[in-house]
Order: sequence, then structure tokens, then C-alpha cells
Amino acid sequence: MSQRRDVLQSLQSLAYRQAGYFTAAQAVDVGFSYQAQKYHVDHGNWVRVERGIFRLRDWPAAIDDVYVLWTLWSRGRGVISHATALAVHDVGVLDPGTITMTVPEGFSAKHPAVRTMPGDLSGDDVEARQGFRVTTPLRTLLDIAASENQESVDDAVAEALERGLVTARALGRRADEFGDRAALRIERALAAARG
Repeated sequence: MSQRRDVLQSLQSLAYRQAGYFTAAQAVDVGFSYQAQKYHVDHGNWVRVERGIFRLRDWPAAIDDVYVLWTLWSRGRGVISHATALAVHDVGVLDPGTITMTVPEGFSAKHPAVRTMPGDLSGDDVEARQGFRVTTPLRTLLDIAASENQESVDDAVAEALERGLVTARALGRRADEFGDRAALRIERALAAARG
């Protein structure tokens, strides 16, 4: 009985760090066989939310839960980025519509709710949140400058500067890495913010 309790506590501890979510593989790792997983789903203890991803029953919902779910879907390889990262940082007015994640080259999983962008992220471009990772405000603005219209870039840059999330110097220094179009959009956004 004590071993079963330890297995359950291990799973609950893991799920607690992941907004109540866990994968079938994680459940196996702590001691739940696939038969035991089916039992818990059939008896309503766990809710199957995606293929191979479960959530503890009655887990209270929070706004960032969706980012944890899709991080688990990507097997921890995806980083919330682009317009979705702007939403996480509460910057700008872009509506992400779908979850955008930067994923390593060769990542092939697909889902209608997720837009994947292949790319490499350095450790300096990523920050950890509870159960998921997101691009930093600086990296997010640079990604937006490379992919969105000037007005969206202007709004996001102005707000990030005003809130002290980035500096004009840091943005200007890194903009060239993202191509001529991104560098020009950042330059224009910085000029507009200076007024």
C-alpha cells in the first residue's frame, strides 16, 4: 500500500509542477503501467486531454495552462514564441490565434492548434516559467520584427520600452541578426517610440 501511495505522490508532485498535466511516458516513469493509466481515465481520476497527455481531475484552470499542455505535446522541445510569447509577456495587441512555438530543426509533430517555427534558441533567448519555456521579451520582439507588419512591431516595441522589458540599445544591437527587414522595422519602431 505504501508503494502505491509513493507512486501516486510522485505523479501528483510532477503534475503540480505542470499545471496538473502529465504525459503517459511520465506516468510510466513514476510507476503507472498503461493498464493502470486506462483504469484511471475510465474511472474519472484522470482526464485525457490529448493523445498521451492527461490532467488530474478537478485541476483548477489558469491562463497559462495551455502553454504547459503544448510544451508537453512537443515533448519539452518547443519554446513559446512570436505572437504567443507577446501574449505571455502581455505586450502589444497581436492576437496569436494559435500557439506559436519555436522548435528544433527536424521537429515533425503537427497539430491544428500549434504553429511551429524551426529555429535555434540560445539560453539567453529563453526564460523558464512554471511548466513551460518562453522566448525573452527581447527575442520575442526580434521574432515579431522578422514576421509581422510595422504597426504591430511599433506597438510592441513602444510598450516593451515603456515597461522596461527591453532597452533600445539591446534591440538595436541584435536587430541585424534577424535580417534587413527586421532591422529596418526595429529601427523605425525605435524612432517612433522616441517620438
